[in-house]
Amino acid sequence: MIPVLVAHGTRAPEGIVMIGELAERVGSVLAQPVRVAFVDVLGPSPAEVLAAEAGSGRPAVLVPAFLARGYHVRVDVPTHVAASGHPDVTLTPALGPDPRVAAVVAARLIESGWRAGDSVILAAAGSSDPAARNDLIQATEMLSALIDSPVELAFAATGGPRVSEAVACLRSRRAGRVVVASYLLADGLFQRRLHDAGADLVTKPLGTHPGIARIVADRFITAQPPISVR
Repeated sequence: MIPVLVAHGTRAPEGIVMIGELAERVGSVLAQPVRVAFVDVLGPSPAEVLAAEAGSGRPAVLVPAFLARGYHVRVDVPTHVAASGHPDVTLTPALGPDPRVAAVVAARLIESGWRAGDSVILAAAGSSDPAARNDLIQATEMLSALIDSPVELAFAATGGPRVSEAVACLRSRRAGRVVVASYLLADGLFQRRLHDAGADLVTKPLGTHPGIARIVADRFITAQPPISVR
């Protein structure tokens, strides 16, 4: 199997490093290297990675490192697969919504200093895709159930409310701390926007948490016949 982790792409060096570290952690679970491809901003693209292996005779598995369905998952990645010429490619679902991802968000909240009574905002990049919006709503509901507290959904880029608007709205409605739970995989522009939104606490991105590496590894494992892992 040729495992390929497909991310969005970012100009932020720290974001690129975080995706590389996630791939290394997944590779340690699979006991083999994991390739990284990007659908935007930088390369290599999924089509380039797959084309280079088209004659290898080995099947490839692509895991989209996205927390919801959207244009990149539904259109961009399949287009890259079709253009690559690789004859045997399995494309797995996006990473979310998933109860295990919600559990990682809850763990990030706890390590940030969140406590019962704080107002919580789940902050995603955002999408104009209805399926992605539904996925994000499900993720919000999962997190709310885990922490037994209301959680509001807001966006760093596409759609509303924006995170800064949600923070201001919560402050106008009630006293107490406002905590932003990052629903982003890696550092970069969107994570910086969360820190600029005026919240009392902002959690770390999800990608460096060991639980995310395990979820990604499981995607690769279940997409293929049983393979040896350590």
